[in-house]
Amino acid sequence: MEEKSLKVYETEKTFFSKITNTLNKLLTPGKIGINGVIISIKRNNLLKNYENYIQNEKNTDRKGVFLKKYEESYSLYLEAIDKNIIESIYKKVKNNTATEFEKNALSKYYLVIHLKDTDYTEYKYRKQKFLIELDNECVEATGKTKLINKYNDFYCEKMDTLYKNIIKRYSIKLTECSTEKERVEIYNKIFSTLDEYILNILPKKMEKDSTKEIYIDIKEEYDKYKKYSNNRLDQNEMIEKNMLLLGMSRRLFTHSLPLTVAEQCYIKLIKDLRQLIVDTRVLKKREKAYKQLLTLIDEFNLKVLSTKVYWEKSEDKQEYREFWKKYQEIEKIQDKDEKALKKEILFIKSDLAKVRNNQNKYCKIIAFYKTKLVELGAMKHLSNKCKSLEEGIYIKEITKKRSKSKARVKNK
Repeated sequence: MEEKSLKVYETEKTFFSKITNTLNKLLTPGKIGINGVIISIKRNNLLKNYENYIQNEKNTDRKGVFLKKYEESYSLYLEAIDKNIIESIYKKVKNNTATEFEKNALSKYYLVIHLKDTDYTEYKYRKQKFLIELDNECVEATGKTKLINKYNDFYCEKMDTLYKNIIKRYSIKLTECSTEKERVEIYNKIFSTLDEYILNILPKKMEKDSTKEIYIDIKEEYDKYKKYSNNRLDQNEMIEKNMLLLGMSRRLFTHSLPLTVAEQCYIKLIKDLRQLIVDTRVLKKREKAYKQLLTLIDEFNLKVLSTKVYWEKSEDKQEYREFWKKYQEIEKIQDKDEKALKKEILFIKSDLAKVRNNQNKYCKIIAFYKTKLVELGAMKHLSNKCKSLEEGIYIKEITKKRSKSKARVKNK
């Protein structure tokens, strides 16, 4: 008699069991829920259309068709992410079942939405940037190398465009500011946005195309910047970091950050360093700030003023021409110490001429500059020996003493 055996199946591997598990995952709100699946479908469609658009970018006949498909898939992709935040993440936060990632995402989302009433243009770019950043974190969390590499191409290109548009928007707003407080706020936003870009986007672009000329040119400044990227900074280090950001931006954001705006940003940093010098009581820190000011003035003249074509005032143009002529003469000096000394004197005299226009506001820095020029042998310190008589006549102290001695002789 044939022996029969009972065959046991693992229920977890059956077809119906798999379907049940999949449906449970889809109905669970969050990153792996049904909204997550929809985002994944929209993302794949976007990447496909983006790749087709890039491949046919030089094809003038079909470029418009592929661009339209890419833009449509991009809009649908952003809508899917936005819908996921509203329908899933919001509910989880409300029910107190959200993760820290989801709580932070919703908090940042409301900060972006808040811009809609005050500046719609900035809101438009900031929202796109936020939604793409959010999905990028989800893509990287999958650990799928092929998907990550494919998404990075789109991510770098789109984020580069969005950052440039945001910087351009701030450049326009800076010209519209009517108060110093408003200008300072825009300056801070410009530096903050540049910092975000160079910290998060630039490394990806440099890794992708490290041989590109623009990245070779800024490599030295970027290496210096990395020292300040993750540490708590004092005021002088923060100014130095912002100086490096501005230096790199002259190459990375040539059109988004016009020369006139870059000039205003440099002037803002110079003012900050002047104030830091007179406020700092520790001699070592004051000297550090002073050396940083000299470096900043040098860079400002080389990277901005030397390339400036349009000047609002003809006297400013003439003044700079005279400065530049002296600067070029100093550059011909072979001895490094002598060259450094003459440059230092030139920079101090140049900045002293600017602050002298407002004696009351800059009296402390004027006194500091004069002391420095005396130390460098470019100015002599003359003691004040003049006194005022009741009649309002000014005489030297030595003359006054002689007149007194003569009076005594006569009286005798």
